[in-house]
Amino acid sequence: MSRLSLRCNSRRSRIKQREGGPALPFVFLTSVIIFEKPVEGSSPLGLARFAREAQKLTGVPGEVDILVAGNRRIQALNLKFRKKDRPTDVLSFPHDLGGDIAISADVARQNARRFDHEIASELKILILHGMLHLAGYDHERDGGRMQRIENKLRAQLKLPGALIQRTRESGRAKAKSTSKPARGRRTR
Repeated sequence: MSRLSLRCNSRRSRIKQREGGPALPFVFLTSVIIFEKPVEGSSPLGLARFAREAQKLTGVPGEVDILVAGNRRIQALNLKFRKKDRPTDVLSFPHDLGGDIAISADVARQNARRFDHEIASELKILILHGMLHLAGYDHERDGGRMQRIENKLRAQLKLPGALIQRTRESGRAKAKSTSKPARGRRTR
């Protein structure tokens, strides 16, 4: 593998060139983003800058690698590590210093359409959510602490709707639409 220099805010920035294909990962100080599945409408350079900022704001030390892949790859990772045989939007794998984040490009694209914003914004929301998990937060067990922090950071970073909030609202909407009216009562 050869390395090509790329100028940006940091003199340490590099692009790794893949043999027979386009440059994929962007390395910035402590972050690598690998696009296994192309995502039109997103700037790898912009996402790498955002990842570095999110890492700093969440206090995640060390190296963070981010994989953007298709549903099949994310489903395989979800099955292997969480015993859930379905794709998901984002997975986080903390290490002693840093960690890894895996994002489904397919789910990100669907969510961007569903919530009416750009795919780049959706990828940033997922990166922020993953960084919070790497920082030790767990929205399933922390009584809303992660959601409050995510909302604050989302506003600070000028991102649309927070992931935890959207998921909960979506769950409530599904519960309402699947609930049956009480017997003998009419609904309007």
